[in-house]
Amino acid sequence: VLAGNTQDYESKEYVLVNNKCKCTTVTSKFVPSKENPEEEILERNIRIIVPLKSRQNISDPTSPLRTTFVYRMTELCKKCDPVEVELGGEIYQAQQSTSCNEPEICYTYNRDKCYTTTFPFIYHGETKHVQAALTPTSCYAD
Repeated sequence: VLAGNTQDYESKEYVLVNNKCKCTTVTSKFVPSKENPEEEILERNIRIIVPLKSRQNISDPTSPLRTTFVYRMTELCKKCDPVEVELGGEIYQAQQSTSCNEPEICYTYNRDKCYTTTFPFIYHGETKHVQAALTPTSCYAD
């Protein structure tokens, strides 16, 4: 006779990365090991949403549709906000990533960032190039 009990395992899940630019979320939590239920192992879950209608240049609605999506954990996990570090009694500003100066390629709009595009506007036979907000809520305060 084989007997067992189910244990309601309440493990706290932590969000490690929530990259709105690349539409990815990485979480981790400790779960019981299948080989040894007395032992906990770290489980990581990576959720990727591929925006199929994404444009090569998201600020240009006329650019071709994107067909290639590249996800690198080092890019997803980089932290570019400077932090203060104390070394030898002095406080320095430091970044936690070395690739912060490279432009980030976004697959969709980051709703916290203002995106604009220029389009031709014909008025009384005269063509003017007008700037338009693609994400109005983040471009205009109230």
